[in-house]
Amino acid sequence: MTFISSAQNFTRYARKDWRSHLLPILLIGAIAAAALSFVTYLLWPTWEVDAAKGPARLPVSVGSTLFNVPSGSIRMKIQHHTGPQERIDLSFAYPSLEAPEAQKHVSAAEVEDAAVQPIDRIFLSIAAHHDALAPDMRTRTIYPRYLDSAATTGEDGLAMRTFREGSPYGGEDLFSATAPDFSARCSREAATPGMCLSERRIEGADLTFRFPRSWLAHWREVADAMDRLTLQLHGQK
Repeated sequence: MTFISSAQNFTRYARKDWRSHLLPILLIGAIAAAALSFVTYLLWPTWEVDAAKGPARLPVSVGSTLFNVPSGSIRMKIQHHTGPQERIDLSFAYPSLEAPEAQKHVSAAEVEDAAVQPIDRIFLSIAAHHDALAPDMRTRTIYPRYLDSAATTGEDGLAMRTFREGSPYGGEDLFSATAPDFSARCSREAATPGMCLSERRIEGADLTFRFPRSWLAHWREVADAMDRLTLQLHGQK
């Protein structure tokens, strides 16, 4: 009888002890599940995926600097992947700054018959700079060595200086303004339309924007477009 009574007491105490630990176990399980859900939410990919084209945006590292790149803007198929890259070339419709429509394939006869269409894109190359001279330093210290002394200020506060013929930048002009900060080196109109390039540095990468010289007639809008693209791709000017 004593043995049976002891066994019953042990069973009763064991049940009571298990019940006393049930609530902490349930609480710990709930906390762990909530933490797992939160971590999963943070790590879940945020880019949209098209079944035919893949992610709408790709995380790309250039010069150890992270950029969130619209996949439809990538110009070269070989660059269409995530991860580190030495350089990436992009284009955007202007002024919408959306990914441009895919180019249509035309025959040689169609090219000859077609009228010359105006450029409606802004091109952007992002490349690792490997500690080369920064674009703003080049504008302040290198370009002045090759510029003519005279400067002309056009409409809306945009100044122009001409590079001397025979210099490394012969046949080009330098445009600049301070409000907003803007600088572009542009080729002159000839057999082909003049083009401008404007550069800036973000951490380990240099950004080079290219656009038609004719857009300088509304240079403030172009400067704003470059700032907006920079923010879209990296999150800072």
